[in-house]
Amino acid sequence: MTKFVSQKIRQKSGARLAAVQAVYMAHFGELPIDEVIQDFVQGKIGRYVIEEEGVNNTEQMVEISPIDTVYFENLVRGVHSKKESLEKSLNLYLNEKWDFDKMNGTMQALLLCAVYELTNTMDVDTKVLIQEYVDLAYAFFSKNEPKMINALLDQIAHALRK
Repeated sequence: MTKFVSQKIRQKSGARLAAVQAVYMAHFGELPIDEVIQDFVQGKIGRYVIEEEGVNNTEQMVEISPIDTVYFENLVRGVHSKKESLEKSLNLYLNEKWDFDKMNGTMQALLLCAVYELTNTMDVDTKVLIQEYVDLAYAFFSKNEPKMINALLDQIAHALRK
């Protein structure tokens, strides 16, 4: 049986995906944050995702549903304004195997968004936030990264949201 997911929840999930992409683009593309946000809000970027289908794993572009643009913008601006402190916080929880500066850009952007939300979005349940970002990790990675993200975010959440 398929679970019912409201349009509002889908729009926030879409905002999180777009935020990870926007944080990545702004940082690694060295683009102005206002420009990146506008491109996403206006639909110039982030309107499509690649989906694999069938036994042959054929890829096709699929248009995503609209995002919660206010939530998206607040998340991206929040990460951008607190990036340095978020990185320092993350490094406190990472072991020698997972050094933040040596992670790929997508992983960095995902973790920055997740930790920002864990520390600044108290109206969203911790388990929901962690699951959202683990699901995003599975969209980008296929090996041990999603498991590491789950464990790391769980550890951070227990420390921050007692």
